[in-house]
Amino acid sequence: MPYPLDAAAVRSWCGLALEALGRERERIDAINVYPVADGDTGTNLYLTLESAARAVEAAFDGHTSAGTAPCLADAIGAMAHGALIGARGNSGTIVAQLLRGMTEVLAAGDGSADALRQALRRAAASTYEAVAHPVEGTVLTVATAAADAAERAAAAAAGAEAAEVARAAHEGARTALQATPGQLAVLGRAGVVDAGGCGLVALLGALADALSGEVSATPVAVRADAPLPEAAGCEVADRAAANGRGGPEGPAFEVIYLLEAGDAAVARLRTRLDGLGDSLVVVGGDGLWNVHVHVDDAGAAVEAGIEAGRPYRVRITHFGGVTRAKEPAMTARAVVAVVPGPGLAGLCAEAGATPVAVRPGEPPASGELVQAIRQAHAREVMLLPNDADLRHTAAAAAEQARTEGVRVALIPTRSAVQGIAALAVHEPGRSFDEDVVAMTAAAGATRYAELAVAERQSWTMAGVCQAGDVLGLIDGDVVVIGSDLTRIATAVLDRMLSAGGEMVTLVLGADAPDGLAERLERHVRARHLAVDTVVYEGGQHAAPLLIGVE
Repeated sequence: MPYPLDAAAVRSWCGLALEALGRERERIDAINVYPVADGDTGTNLYLTLESAARAVEAAFDGHTSAGTAPCLADAIGAMAHGALIGARGNSGTIVAQLLRGMTEVLAAGDGSADALRQALRRAAASTYEAVAHPVEGTVLTVATAAADAAERAAAAAAGAEAAEVARAAHEGARTALQATPGQLAVLGRAGVVDAGGCGLVALLGALADALSGEVSATPVAVRADAPLPEAAGCEVADRAAANGRGGPEGPAFEVIYLLEAGDAAVARLRTRLDGLGDSLVVVGGDGLWNVHVHVDDAGAAVEAGIEAGRPYRVRITHFGGVTRAKEPAMTARAVVAVVPGPGLAGLCAEAGATPVAVRPGEPPASGELVQAIRQAHAREVMLLPNDADLRHTAAAAAEQARTEGVRVALIPTRSAVQGIAALAVHEPGRSFDEDVVAMTAAAGATRYAELAVAERQSWTMAGVCQAGDVLGLIDGDVVVIGSDLTRIATAVLDRMLSAGGEMVTLVLGADAPDGLAERLERHVRARHLAVDTVVYEGGQHAAPLLIGVE
């Protein structure tokens, strides 16, 4: 007996989708050749749906605590929002927009077959709106075919159930997926179907199973019947090349971030990012957006986001020589670093590291760190948690990556400034063990401090602080409390340099007052001879200033 499209069905859909993508993840990763052959589409889709499923469970838990039951609008809205904030990669970002499109229709609370038909149509249309330069033979084509099939099923039988429409959409998507190698040259040459479209077929199959109650674990066919001739799909390839996109060598970086901004600012951002790179996808609305782009200048892409609004959860991945028509190139060694701001993320990326940027209060899960390690495409990885509270999470991620054949060293960095020091001495040319020792020694030789603003009255080692007080922390302990940020910063510097030091590193936060760095540099020159100072724009929100002394 079919089930109604309600909150419970959405919850079941999330669970079945995770199971399906978990089964298909490695097979989808293996056929990922477009737009970049970086072998992570299946993993990205799994992580995107994992975030969506967590949001749905949180919505159910919240209603249970309040003694109420969630409705369809609550559940589908949570699923779309979870996918938006957790979207990974090009395909994950597109699927997040697809779910948002469905929500625009289903939020009215009508779970009928006709509502599902309209939702799938709106979902397909919204994905084309989100992609700067839509290409057929991709997940966009598969989504449109699913919507077409859903409309035919709804029109063929009056009073059709939502389960019938979902099953028709799934079958339509499967058929369209098998045609993708003939629509996109790179797929035809490789003899595979589109990886993102493959993930969407798994997602729609899970929806059909959730509504019908008949679970099918039939694997999605990922190979074309036979590789197509070299000229297959040349019209698409030639048109892309004429636009300056889709050449054999792609941009060096993938940049993804969440952005709080208005519609007008996002429209300007689209135009600017479109000029910087390709594979541009901007999804979301109502002030919250997920931005995805491939560029050579990662810093410029992040700066564009800063001009548009407030970017956070910045993730910058270096493709490391990946080409659009080849398997990902493995490097000998890479560095993955957790950083608290977009400026630090750009700094790490420029140094060749893979940054994982996070917001205060939203630490990365071990799965996110494992994904960053995978995206580094290296046989050996140095993992810099840059936060004492992340040591267990980072250790779990390192252990998981080791089971996948990656040699991972966890460098015990407890602050971003220790991470900067470790990264500065990183040398891929020496032995792995020597590099670990050098980076660990550099981090250990760097004392760290930060300035923070107290959120509430509290007891500290330096006495009682009040909400709004400026706190100076050295090695994690509060050592001075006051009201003037510059005075607290100079007091912290003097304490740290009283034990000696040759180099001071200042990392300015997003809320650091103008002129702070200049005042502190003058203070160091006047009070501490032969001590050099280097300043970085970190962009972190939790601390207006990070300090390192080597």
